[in-house]
Amino acid sequence: MSKIVVRDGNVDGALRTLKQKNAKDGLLKKVRERQEGYLKPGVKRRKAKKEAIKNSRRREKVYN
Repeated sequence: MSKIVVRDGNVDGALRTLKQKNAKDGLLKKVRERQEGYLKPGVKRRKAKKEAIKNSRRREKVYN
């Protein structure tokens, strides 16, 4: 569980920090995966391959 301290009444900054920590930990991604339920191994492989392609295209776009 992440703990965020609100300083000087800056709730917006604390909320931004919380969202960044959750994204870094992959918390939201884990929750979404659990909501999907069981996936067949083939479906899981296809999904992982599709995600890898998407990430590689994103990396190409950033570095080019």
